[in-house]
Amino acid sequence: MFNSRISSIIRKEFLQLIRDPRTLALAVVIPIVQLFLLGYAATSDVRNIAMAVWDQSRSPESRGLLDAFRAADYFTMDYFVGSQEEYQKLIESGDARVALVIPVDYSRRVFEGNAQVLMVLDGSDATIGSTALSTARLVGQSYATKILSEQAALSGRAAPSSPVEVRTQVWYNPDLNSAYFMIPGVIGMILSFITTILTATAIVRERERGTIEQLIVTPIRSWELVLGKLLPYVILAFVETFEIIIIGRYWFGVPVRGSITLIIFTSGLFLMSSLGVGLFASTIANTQQEAMMTVMMYNLPSIFLSGFFFPLEAMPKFLQWISYAIPLRYYLVVIRALLLKGVGLEAIQRETWALAIFGVVIMTAAALRFRKRLD
Repeated sequence: MFNSRISSIIRKEFLQLIRDPRTLALAVVIPIVQLFLLGYAATSDVRNIAMAVWDQSRSPESRGLLDAFRAADYFTMDYFVGSQEEYQKLIESGDARVALVIPVDYSRRVFEGNAQVLMVLDGSDATIGSTALSTARLVGQSYATKILSEQAALSGRAAPSSPVEVRTQVWYNPDLNSAYFMIPGVIGMILSFITTILTATAIVRERERGTIEQLIVTPIRSWELVLGKLLPYVILAFVETFEIIIIGRYWFGVPVRGSITLIIFTSGLFLMSSLGVGLFASTIANTQQEAMMTVMMYNLPSIFLSGFFFPLEAMPKFLQWISYAIPLRYYLVVIRALLLKGVGLEAIQRETWALAIFGVVIMTAAALRFRKRLD
């Protein structure tokens, strides 16, 4: 008798799952998404670090050094520049993570046994900075050993010292403190998670309680209803953003080098995307549980493919291409550049335009769908 009652309850629950295919599909899909994201994106084995090269020597010896860096398979020489201003702009914008500077007299100094080259590293991403720092030193030592062997073979005696030294400078985060990288990322995560979840569940909650119909029959316009529902979460998101900035600044020592006005402006652009996703999820879901799971289907890929936990350079190419469709990717570049590098709008204009386009498109589509459902 006891077993038959349990069997009846089990059968009833399975029937409810089958009758709710949306929830069942989400429950099945989310673990698969997590599996692939963790399997491919969860890696810190960074390769293909974008490098800017300023080769002032332009000699066979300098080309030999560049070949040594290419052979290491950690750097891609995407940019060849002609001044410090050029590679500084590339590092500020995030297009290049490191810059290799070879002096004019490099060739002569190699033969004299005291050549030095400079490697400038972007320390705003501690993981990439640490990898680039250790790899640059290893490449320099390996190349110096190779030259020593060649010189010893020609002269019959070993050189007294290393002929090539790679000197390193770490910008923006000299100690490669991981908090400098994580705390700006937390701002993006909070803005994304809080606004999408609260927006989606708040509107669905009105529908579950039957109060949304009461709002519809009032003289309030649909856009006024949308605005009234979203504004409290905008205010809450900004309050939490400044809480994180203040705590990060005075507790963890994370610098705030950029313009506060620019931080507010770009954060507002990103909020349009997050609020739009939450609003769109509210038009799909019928219950708060469905709304939460729908939002999770958006937030999970966003966190893993935005560069929040793991460097984008360490991911497979197809995941890097997918990440271009995630607004959080662009916002993390912006907020880290503003807080750590103190750049102006010029350095982040590409990401700012992307945030603006995403925000307008997503919010407009969500608002139109929400209005249609109200009607």
